[in-house]
Amino acid sequence: MRIQVCTAALAILMTSVASAQVASHAPTVKPGGTAGRTAVSPGVPVLGKAVARVNGVVLTDRDLLTEMYAIFPYARQHNGFPKDIEPQIRKGALDMIIFNELVFQEARRRKLTVPAARISRAEAEFRDQFPSQSEYEQFLKQEMAGSRQVLRDKLKRSLLIDALLKTELRGKSVVTAAETKAFYDKNASSFMRPETFHIQSISILPPSSSPEVLKEARKRAEEALKQAKTATTYRDFGLLAEKISEDDFRVNMGDHKPIERDKLPPEIVKAALAMKPGQVSDLIQLGDAFTIFRLHAHTPAGKVPLAEVQKKLKTDLEKQRLQQLRTKLGERLRKNARIEKL
Repeated sequence: MRIQVCTAALAILMTSVASAQVASHAPTVKPGGTAGRTAVSPGVPVLGKAVARVNGVVLTDRDLLTEMYAIFPYARQHNGFPKDIEPQIRKGALDMIIFNELVFQEARRRKLTVPAARISRAEAEFRDQFPSQSEYEQFLKQEMAGSRQVLRDKLKRSLLIDALLKTELRGKSVVTAAETKAFYDKNASSFMRPETFHIQSISILPPSSSPEVLKEARKRAEEALKQAKTATTYRDFGLLAEKISEDDFRVNMGDHKPIERDKLPPEIVKAALAMKPGQVSDLIQLGDAFTIFRLHAHTPAGKVPLAEVQKKLKTDLEKQRLQQLRTKLGERLRKNARIEKL
């Protein structure tokens, strides 16, 4: 059973920018841990070998491997990491455990504290993710040397790192509505969109070009047109497309999704320009094929309104700022640190 950590105390173990696994000379409580099993895949040898030292604190191959699994969790299912990307995963994991050790040491240097009640709450939240007390105790035995205190120490460590990261990164990464608008206004060209048409189609595709086959195909297409003209809603037209259309879009209710004008046949564009959303076209012949379409939406070219992109833009800008802050924090912490990669 995979234990999903939802406490704030261990949230920092699950992300790679503002938060990450707390690495040290001792194994860390890890959401990738499995009750009843070691946190490390049994097929991978872990010798407790030092992989780095940070101001004298040893980081081991167990710390490294645990972080590698956090970066690429599929390795557990496939009994290893893809050879072509393993070096990058290893490098990223090593940098991450070093970063977190530096953050932890900085938190201690600043004499940050965590109330005992907060640690107890985090412990209770972590415990509640196990289906039974026996599985929880088995986890403590295998991962925490059978000691609740070891778990509490690791939770405290995580909370200390979380507190420092909150101050240095999250608290400073917030982007205001005014800043979002300023970016939008300054980068107007990035928010221009082309003219698009969103259509659903019903197509009759004759198997050959012989006059008899084409005649029969047109007859079927004309019958399809009669039905399509009464199916003006997205759902009704879509269900009809699934039933009688012969093009590949029939499996998705005939929906083509928004398409740029220059990627559509001129005959379709000409007809669509004379229609309103919800209307169904007349029969259109494209080569040997016969097509009917319903216009779902026509979006003219122009600048995307701020209201449509504001939420995502704000999120993207905050992620960018968060990464910049994290990079600067890492550089600042490394400046006077003694770091050895072994």
